[in-house]
Amino acid sequence: MNIQQAQFQRTHGGPDQQGVPLHDFSTNSNACGPCPLAQAAVSRADASQYPDASYTALRRQLAGFHGVDVRRVLLAASASEFIFRITALVAQQGGRTVWLPPHSYGDYAQAAQAHRLAVTDLASEAQLRWSCDPSSPLGAAQAGLDGLMDQAGAISVLDRAYEPLRLEAALALSDTQLQGFWQLWTPNKALGLTGVRAAYVIAPLGAGETAAMLEQLCPSWPVGAHGVAMLQAWTSPPAQAWLEQSLNTLRDWKARQIALCESMGWSCLPSHANFFCARPALPQGLSLQQALAELRAQGIKLRDTTSFGLPGHVRVSVQPPAAQDALHSAWQHIIRRVA
Repeated sequence: MNIQQAQFQRTHGGPDQQGVPLHDFSTNSNACGPCPLAQAAVSRADASQYPDASYTALRRQLAGFHGVDVRRVLLAASASEFIFRITALVAQQGGRTVWLPPHSYGDYAQAAQAHRLAVTDLASEAQLRWSCDPSSPLGAAQAGLDGLMDQAGAISVLDRAYEPLRLEAALALSDTQLQGFWQLWTPNKALGLTGVRAAYVIAPLGAGETAAMLEQLCPSWPVGAHGVAMLQAWTSPPAQAWLEQSLNTLRDWKARQIALCESMGWSCLPSHANFFCARPALPQGLSLQQALAELRAQGIKLRDTTSFGLPGHVRVSVQPPAAQDALHSAWQHIIRRVA
């Protein structure tokens, strides 16, 4: 096996070997972004200096934003970095199994495989339990969250990547129940700045020893100057006001986009977030992979959900009307060509 064959291939949305799509429905970044205030803060960041290695001011800001003790705040290079780090800790402590939602972000399973943890169908048997609400790719509420709370000998992580982009409903956990989870936050999606890699975690109450172990597993300066600037902007009232206003726009765009997809014969699944899954009505003789390739050639990228365990569907993020119309026009072109 040569090096190229041995290289691990990741499946994600966003730019690919063809570059940045003209109309990108494959990534769930806030289509109203980037947030002007956060983008300006990132642009002004002083990259000539190291950040404070302890992130004292940033951790204090994040703790105040969430109303928690500062000792519960951990920094991470990204959600994916923390996923692999906490999986490594579970393996280091002798953990053998991990539980995943039926359809979920691929890095959960990839991290488990890298650290030789088996995936179990029973959450009660797992030493590491993953959850996400709103979930990806479905953007729906995850049932049974209250049964996954942190217990002796088990770690439960609630990935809150899409909580800031929730367009309806609410998390089905009380504040007391929420304290039993490791809460993983990645504001770059909500701010429309996915190219800035930075995340943070709120540890459960009473998890100080585990938090200290995770800090020991973390390299120095996991978040650079630009990530610090983005997270500081994230906690500011103007950025939160911009986000709230963007959600109103996204709700209008989402209703229009679902109606447009249904007009093409696509079956759209329920979703609470700024994205949803749909089953395209494929003309006879055309596979989903062929259709997606043709759309990509026309500058439009959708996310095949086969890797999420949902074959035959695509995940589409809510995009502005111009992008929606481009998708409709490109799909009609494909239908006419096949006919």
